[in-house]
Amino acid sequence: MMFGARARVVNPRLGTYFSIFAALFTALFLLVLIFEQLSLRESLLRLAFFAGPILIYAAIGLAVGSNDALNYFAAGRRVPAAYNGLLLAATALGATFVVAGTGAFFFAGFDALVLLIGTLTGFVVMAITLAPFYRKFGAFTVPSYLGRRFESKPLRMISAAVVAVPMLLVLSAELRMGSSVASRLIALNPNLIVCVLALSVAITIAPGGKRSFTWAGVAQSLALFLAVLGVATTVSVIVTSLPIPQLANGPIARSLVRNEVNEGLQLVNVWPLAFDLPGEGFAALAKPYSQPFGAVGILGFGLAILAIASGISTAPWLLPRVATSPSVYEARKALGWATVFSGLILLTVSSIAIFMRDFALDAVMSERLGPLPKWLYDAATAHLVSFDQTATRLAFNGLKFDRDGVLFALPVATGLPKAFDYLLFAGALAAALVTAGATMVSLAAVLGEDVVQGMSWEPARAETRVWLTRGFIGIVAICGASLTLVAPTDPLRLVLWALSLTGASLFPVMVLSIWWKRLTANGAIFGVVSGFIAASLAILMSEVGLITTPSAISGILALPISWAMAIAVSLLRPEMTRHTLEIVRDIRVPGGEIIYDREMQRLQLRKHART
Repeated sequence: MMFGARARVVNPRLGTYFSIFAALFTALFLLVLIFEQLSLRESLLRLAFFAGPILIYAAIGLAVGSNDALNYFAAGRRVPAAYNGLLLAATALGATFVVAGTGAFFFAGFDALVLLIGTLTGFVVMAITLAPFYRKFGAFTVPSYLGRRFESKPLRMISAAVVAVPMLLVLSAELRMGSSVASRLIALNPNLIVCVLALSVAITIAPGGKRSFTWAGVAQSLALFLAVLGVATTVSVIVTSLPIPQLANGPIARSLVRNEVNEGLQLVNVWPLAFDLPGEGFAALAKPYSQPFGAVGILGFGLAILAIASGISTAPWLLPRVATSPSVYEARKALGWATVFSGLILLTVSSIAIFMRDFALDAVMSERLGPLPKWLYDAATAHLVSFDQTATRLAFNGLKFDRDGVLFALPVATGLPKAFDYLLFAGALAAALVTAGATMVSLAAVLGEDVVQGMSWEPARAETRVWLTRGFIGIVAICGASLTLVAPTDPLRLVLWALSLTGASLFPVMVLSIWWKRLTANGAIFGVVSGFIAASLAILMSEVGLITTPSAISGILALPISWAMAIAVSLLRPEMTRHTLEIVRDIRVPGGEIIYDREMQRLQLRKHART
């Protein structure tokens, strides 16, 4: 009986559908590779890799459109664990951690492990402390969970306003990074590309909400993994004769240590709270790859891990994904898969960074005779590298790389056909689209469910809720594109700000709402508001120079304030009802009826009884 029910819940043809997509994506790459050798016009090949995948994603989103509320807000609660894990990993990383993260590993070396450790820790914390219980509750959004958990309409509205800020920051970061990647692929104005990407995401997810986003997002996640793993494996075979880049880069890394120091890269000492991951633009290598705490201080390293982990574990664009799982057990499995997939992709980009460091070292080796390698001139033509082209010898300070171009410089340095670069562009663009889609659909659900209807527990008609959220998807797309155009900022900094704000404001309240029965509605309100305000002020003061802590990690300093306010206010004014205690008890029991559905059914019955 159990196996029969499970077979009916999960579509058995999903593997076939996405195998077809993977075959189509691979076929597109092979066709472009063939036509490149046949000297077809390059602009057509670039356009094919830009428009082709986007049209496929839009077709998937339109094909699975739905007006059913459960499908629209929770993908029918029938997404298998592996697909949810793949989607969680790609959404958490996005184009920012993939593209800018590669540059961070290239320039900062060991210190960029803060991105890897923070992301994996965030998924582990989510799996242990939050995800199973959130899945048991079953709310469509984080503000809906907090409002129903504490039976507080003000908390629901306030938390909706708070979560909107980091989601807008992440949406702006991904649209900006996606525009930067796409402008390398096709010759269009970056501002126009931002509008095109926002429109394409809205068209893809509006027909089916979370359902459209889920299946289009899985396709985008597959495109990301196929692109990055495919190129990295090809380069690994060429450089080391081994098809496992995550392991084959070890001997290269060992040789870098001695040779980089011999060629002028000296050990760097920074103050403990430093956080100097590379920013946008061109920069030269300044420290050996394997030196620890040469760009990020030891205290800054710990604070950054805390900020990333707490932000990812309670991210309002990530945590509601577990509500789409068929069961609590599947939600736990999904977080396990997310940890595996995110670790795999981050280890791969770190391998790419090591390969590029080796090529950069080869270009500046004083023992080398003859002209500079040809790939440097090709990379300079593509605006990936900057150096004095009249020089015959280079030092590290004379060779500058674009942080967001390191990932795309690897096929050029290896001498691979341009189709490999186009493949990487398409994969990075898919990563930007999947994270932009996650934030867009989650923010639209918050606006439709928790802002417009936040002061009423009685849900509106299902069709009204769906069409309202569908309209907000368009509004969010316009707001995200406008913010990207009006206030362009380094995407990596925006994402780190968003994670700090989320961790400082939501993490204490979310954890206490499950593990401490005495937390009250007023305590939750004060915890969320105080953490958000304190984190925002810390970031602002760091930006204007009032405090010396870097703004990327200064926001997480507000985390103790949020903990203290939530606990203190709850102890000063204890207000617990029997119904609230029953909800907490039910949350901690993995099986049984979904609490949010049960509460909605009760409200519907009361509404019918009154009429």
